[in-house]
Amino acid sequence: MNFNTPLDISHSLLQALSTKIFRYYEDRIPQDARVLVVSNHRSFMDAPVLMAALNKPVRFACHHYMSQVPIMREFVMGQLGCFPLEVNEQRSNSFFQQSQILLRAKHVVGVFPEGAQPMVKFNQPNTMGDFQRGFAHLALRAAVEDLTILPIAIASIEEMSTSAIPLRLLNLFDPSEPLFNQPGMHPLVIYKRLAVLVGHPYWITKQHREKYQGKQGRSMVTEVTQHCHSEIANLLSEGCY
Repeated sequence: MNFNTPLDISHSLLQALSTKIFRYYEDRIPQDARVLVVSNHRSFMDAPVLMAALNKPVRFACHHYMSQVPIMREFVMGQLGCFPLEVNEQRSNSFFQQSQILLRAKHVVGVFPEGAQPMVKFNQPNTMGDFQRGFAHLALRAAVEDLTILPIAIASIEEMSTSAIPLRLLNLFDPSEPLFNQPGMHPLVIYKRLAVLVGHPYWITKQHREKYQGKQGRSMVTEVTQHCHSEIANLLSEGCY
């Protein structure tokens, strides 16, 4: 896969769907650092949107089932450059190992901390779920220098939504995911106009890593997670007008 292929495909997809992006606070994007992008998540378009907004390829962690579904697997992994997580029992180790390798190689890594929940249940554009804390553990544990977490809000202004496929059909590809063992259809959200708002970078320092142990470590993880959640929530309310 050519390094720029994911970015080229992202631009082509947005052009094909006639999606208009309004970018805000681009001056906050670090230019010479290892970057972990953290964002809210409602649509299959989120990864291409963020790549187009940042104008650079981003290696996103994606759900295990995406590596099991034919055609989707070739597009998401082969063309967009996403890396799939393992099944539940191995998910954390898989995420840490793959992400650290990519960050050391100076790839931008992307994470959607809300997980799969907002993808299988339609939510309003200005709402956001709780964040899983794996990205905070990664940032504090990763043995890389000049690492920053970059929170970004994707705020939908105009969109179309429809139903894609039955959730239980996805259970055939990943029976370990309880979200797929329920009735209903997988929603499909297509952005027509949206705002992408870049938050303040959260730099991981030597002092942060020194505090990442015992009870103090848990406090650090909570601090990082809450900072990013609050930053994105504030930007989301600003962008959804």
